[in-house]
Amino acid sequence: METIRVKDKLFERLIPARKIADRVTSLAAEINRDYAGLEPIFIPVLNGSFIFAADLLRQIDLPCQVSFVKLASYEGMSSTGNVIDAIGLNMDIAGRHVIIVEDIVDTGNTMAHTIEALNRCNPASLSICTLLTKPDRLLADVEVQYCAFSIPNEFIVGYGLDYDGLGRNLNDIFIVAD
Repeated sequence: METIRVKDKLFERLIPARKIADRVTSLAAEINRDYAGLEPIFIPVLNGSFIFAADLLRQIDLPCQVSFVKLASYEGMSSTGNVIDAIGLNMDIAGRHVIIVEDIVDTGNTMAHTIEALNRCNPASLSICTLLTKPDRLLADVEVQYCAFSIPNEFIVGYGLDYDGLGRNLNDIFIVAD
């Protein structure tokens, strides 16, 4: 098993880039089918989802718009439990079909906060598309419509996800090694 070092931790490959690419293609096909005839707004959550969102959106065949939001709830390797709005939504989503694009639904607290805020803007529908979920860690009641992978409750890095700002540029997803 290949291991890499990011900062002071060793990580081993969990999901190779080819497998990620295949799942992103499948998710895009599902979204294209489910939103046929509609013009959804994609709302990627920065920073972690930027690579996933870019790969996903390049395969969306629908007319669509994109608006980014930035939220924060992590320090180092653990969630603080507090969600901070860093950059807000800059378009009207009332009556529109909205797809939130997230890197990982971990505790679900960040996503619950995001859903609550977006629902106040009266969208026609609201869906979640995430690269990863950690079902064993979920605390908030959030329904994920599109998920590429469910993973164990371990710290990961790569494909947009970071460890103290490092490792986002890795093509594969790595899990912290014991």
